[in-house]
Amino acid sequence: MTKLELEKIAVEVRKGIITAVHSAKSGHPGGSLSAAEIFTYLYFEEMNIDPANPKDEGRDRFVLSKGHVAPGLYATLAQRGFFPAEELKNLRHIGSFLQGHPDMKHIPGVDMSSGSLGQGFSAAVGMALAGKMDGKDYRVYALAGDGEIQEGQIWEASMFAGHRKLDNLVLFVDNNGLQIDGNIDDVCSPYPIGDKFTAFNFHVITINGNDFDEIAAALKEAREIKGQPTAIIAKTVKGKGVSFMENQAGWHGKAPNDEEYAIAMEELKKAGEALCQM
Repeated sequence: MTKLELEKIAVEVRKGIITAVHSAKSGHPGGSLSAAEIFTYLYFEEMNIDPANPKDEGRDRFVLSKGHVAPGLYATLAQRGFFPAEELKNLRHIGSFLQGHPDMKHIPGVDMSSGSLGQGFSAAVGMALAGKMDGKDYRVYALAGDGEIQEGQIWEASMFAGHRKLDNLVLFVDNNGLQIDGNIDDVCSPYPIGDKFTAFNFHVITINGNDFDEIAAALKEAREIKGQPTAIIAKTVKGKGVSFMENQAGWHGKAPNDEEYAIAMEELKKAGEALCQM
């Protein structure tokens, strides 16, 4: 798939995020939007998955450790064909299978229920270890937030993954610099992030996480690394793609009203049209 095709899909993912959160009147748009390129590349280019057989034993696994950005994952799964995009309008509604956090029992394509920060990555480490013990060649990918890595459980899991040399494991850290209470630097700085993962025997790559070329190069490099898990520190823009949401901590967990929704969707529509003219 070309970079232009991926960029077009990322715009549709962003539309799905805004639609879902607006319909729910709650949710987390900021961190969902910042990770749209990561979601898109993983599900449309990198991972061995089949929407027609979401429980295939040989599939690659993905765990959304920062489970509150479920709208980003759901919008991507819908674009990939795991369920109809119309379902995004039912996010967080009573009776909908699209809950506020990912639910592996009810949502096609979700490999692990998550939401309690720090726990998702531990599950991903367990999946990677199981693959090694069973002699399987599937790979495991996880996405954590830069605020989430303030949780001690992230580092317990990292210590274990590094010690066990789980080179079938890739962790993306969405380093958008903001969490619910403001700048991560001000709340409880996790910097230097890369040095910490290096100390836990990870191979570390730092990229622009909103650039498909850099995501592709990092994942290619990760596949070639033997004897170490990989941590990709992805510098991103919180709220990316919607002008009034970008780099604003207030959009961490707030839904747009009708007027804001219309503005956001018009911006994304124009972005998609511009890509179609290229």
